[in-house]
Amino acid sequence: MQTSVVPESIRTFIPPHPDPAPENLSRRQLASLMRTNNIRVWSQRAYEEEVVVRRFFGRSSVLFNAPEAIRHVLGDHPESYGRTRATLRILKPRLGEGLFTSEGPAWRHQRRTLAPAFTPRSVELLIPHIRSATAEMIGSLAAAEKKRVDLFPIIQRLALEIAGRTMFSLEMGRHGSALRDQIMRYGQRLGRPHLLDFVVPIGLPTPYDWARAWFRRGWIRLIDQIMAERLKAKTHANGPRDLLDLLMAARDPESGEGYSPSQLRDQIATMILAGHETTAVALCWSVYLMAHLPEVQERIAHEAAAMLPDSGAEPPLSKLTYTRAALDEVMRLYPPAYVIVRAARQPDEVAGVAMKPGDLAIISPWLLHRHRKRWHEPDAFIPERFLPSAPAVDSFAYLPFGVGPRVCIGAHFALTEATLVLAELIRSFRIELVTSRPVLPIAVVTTQPDHAPLFHLRPR
Repeated sequence: MQTSVVPESIRTFIPPHPDPAPENLSRRQLASLMRTNNIRVWSQRAYEEEVVVRRFFGRSSVLFNAPEAIRHVLGDHPESYGRTRATLRILKPRLGEGLFTSEGPAWRHQRRTLAPAFTPRSVELLIPHIRSATAEMIGSLAAAEKKRVDLFPIIQRLALEIAGRTMFSLEMGRHGSALRDQIMRYGQRLGRPHLLDFVVPIGLPTPYDWARAWFRRGWIRLIDQIMAERLKAKTHANGPRDLLDLLMAARDPESGEGYSPSQLRDQIATMILAGHETTAVALCWSVYLMAHLPEVQERIAHEAAAMLPDSGAEPPLSKLTYTRAALDEVMRLYPPAYVIVRAARQPDEVAGVAMKPGDLAIISPWLLHRHRKRWHEPDAFIPERFLPSAPAVDSFAYLPFGVGPRVCIGAHFALTEATLVLAELIRSFRIELVTSRPVLPIAVVTTQPDHAPLFHLRPR
């Protein structure tokens, strides 16, 4: 078990979270909760036991909480466990055949080709885009002088603005609302799993598939429009300016091939959606938790004031150790990707469980990060768990970005962005909650807040 010592000056805070589900949910109850809040499909057993087996539409669904079992599925034998039909039906209309949805040789080609664009050195090129957008947000918040601020939508717009600038070197004032509208509309209806997504074979389109195909036509037109504007507006004779430059120059080190226009478009859609959503969710939960803990805010503000340069592109992550630890703890309690589901492709045995082809292997960061055998005070917010002096955390027990060969390729970029934004925001303001209604997580696509509370920002 991972343990931590909390300084006496910092009180232990347990954020609000949903109660576990009752045992033996009916199929109808299970299907309803999967469309409304996946966190609530699991009973207390899932937070205490290493393996939980139940039937799911005629096949076994096996939850694995043991790190060695997770290593087996995601680390050692990833080719034996593939995406489910429901996952592909929901994600492909938005992501196409990009890195997240591809498998086998196509995935390996894309991963090799994309990897150089997300090295720490490449991410350094993008830091000015992150800092400029953040500075503009903070300036507008300071100028507004509102007593009550709806901060969550502001953070979501910032994450989308950063995604646009780092991808295209373009401000998203012209396209941001259209992008956000497309993302929100899809997530509210078509991004939710339906019973037909699980039971109908992939080759047979359902009414939801037709609706998703219609959405994709409009989504692709928007991405193509933004790409065309960027290519027309920018020349890059002086080297790469953004991710688009890096992606266009990328070549598979084995074959020497780059991306076709359709592959480039799908990678861009993947980067915009995955990068924007993950960072926005992590930052929304961060400011909500910080508002409960002024002493944690003060420590982050002091660190940021001492370590964060006023300008320049030098990444200060190695110096923002407490800010990063607080962010890591936020993502432990509220992992943006709350579940990883894989379907067995061949017979296997994992943690003593016989897996047949089609059986589901479930790895849930939400459950794993709050598991009673993995963590001391698992529901409490304790950033000290992640300080350099703390015991090392098992990489197969803490996986906000996944683990194994398919770990999120943009994890370093996402952490750089979220750490910088959180440090700059708290260096500029003391964040207080105006309302006392608890914010609870709802997990459908990502771990979203159930409502946006009002905040009061006091300039430092």
